[in-house]
Amino acid sequence: MIRALYANLKRPPRSATDWLADAVRAIAIVLVVLSLFTLPFTDFAVLSMSLPAVMLSRMIGLRSGLDLVTCVTVFVAAGSNVLELYRAWTGWDLVVHLVCTGVLAAVALVLLDDAGVVAPTGRRRTPIVVAMIAGLALSAVWEMIEWFGYRFITDAIFVTYDDTIGDMMAGGLGALIVGVVASRWRLTRDDRAPL
Repeated sequence: MIRALYANLKRPPRSATDWLADAVRAIAIVLVVLSLFTLPFTDFAVLSMSLPAVMLSRMIGLRSGLDLVTCVTVFVAAGSNVLELYRAWTGWDLVVHLVCTGVLAAVALVLLDDAGVVAPTGRRRTPIVVAMIAGLALSAVWEMIEWFGYRFITDAIFVTYDDTIGDMMAGGLGALIVGVVASRWRLTRDDRAPL
């Protein structure tokens, strides 16, 4: 499995979308490193949490369009926190939860598919249910992280009951959309190294 992850990571880009996704990945890495020296540690920590998803989307061989959307979405989600866009733009939080949870549910589906836990994506209705479960689980974990940050790190993190439930509903809807897509089309590239 490690060998396949590495093979997908080192695969040269073959399309403009591949190049764009790799450019977003490179920019994310540079900005995270720069943030260590220029931003408060909490902002660096938030930005750095995006890097695993940005790298994993390439390592598991997501289709190039989905790879690009994952990279942009995850880094925009983290950057929106640093730039305080969630407070400045009403509803932005729900949009980001919908899209970000959706792309992370796609990553979870591919990982669960490769591990033999669920039926392959692109066939059957199983991805719809599994994506919803993964999306709601990811949403719950994220909301617990927000609560922990608010309770023990800084009260600048906005946490209310309504916000938490709304975020989880938006995330669940994003995961449902990805589940429907995954039940009809493969989420991975045809030329990826199998995990």
